[in-house]
Amino acid sequence: MHNIIVRPLFTEKVSHLTSEHNTYSFVVALFANKIEIKKAVEKKFNVKVVSVRTAITEGKGKMVFRRSGRFSGKKPDYKKAFVALRKGDEIDLFKQL
Repeated sequence: MHNIIVRPLFTEKVSHLTSEHNTYSFVVALFANKIEIKKAVEKKFNVKVVSVRTAITEGKGKMVFRRSGRFSGKKPDYKKAFVALRKGDEIDLFKQL
């Protein structure tokens, strides 16, 4: 199994989803599909996953101005996975890291 789970995602929206709907969010590899994400989360955290939703976020464009000219670039794209767990299951992300 490849490195599918890159890191957990901590935002206000995710903390609300976690407390209200028992849903956690992770940044995952771009090539990973929902089945691979589900297996990776179940194996790593020893929980039962009910559903997985994914979203690919495109990287923002950046422009740098220097004496030698103007350079444009882009931050990398990344994929987020929202993982809903069975009632009663819980992931302590700070303990696992």
